[in-house]
Amino acid sequence: MGERFNFEKLKVYQEAVSFSKEIYKITKSFPKEEMFGLVSQLRRASSSIPLNIAEGSSLTKREFRNFLRRARGSIYECIPIIEIALNDLYITSGQYEELYDECRRLSKQISALMNSL
Repeated sequence: MGERFNFEKLKVYQEAVSFSKEIYKITKSFPKEEMFGLVSQLRRASSSIPLNIAEGSSLTKREFRNFLRRARGSIYECIPIIEIALNDLYITSGQYEELYDECRRLSKQISALMNSL
């Protein structure tokens, strides 16, 4: 593989991709009737985090901040969905804590990146 895009070098981007991969892995075990409900919503929200970071990185600082806000909004969207998944027993409390902690970490990293622009 040749030269990487600048956004691929960002730690927050790499961690957002890992978070999205983890969401895809975990949601494979959700009931089939949730495929177009929680599964779809959670997968879209988690994948939009790195997508917004990547897309915004090529724009002006002001525009990039807006895309980072969207990425952070997608993190916030994941929180109630994983809480519902926990309440419906689709994930364990350990999985919930790990996902929640990762959301918190990603949110802090995005905020720090926004402040550095």
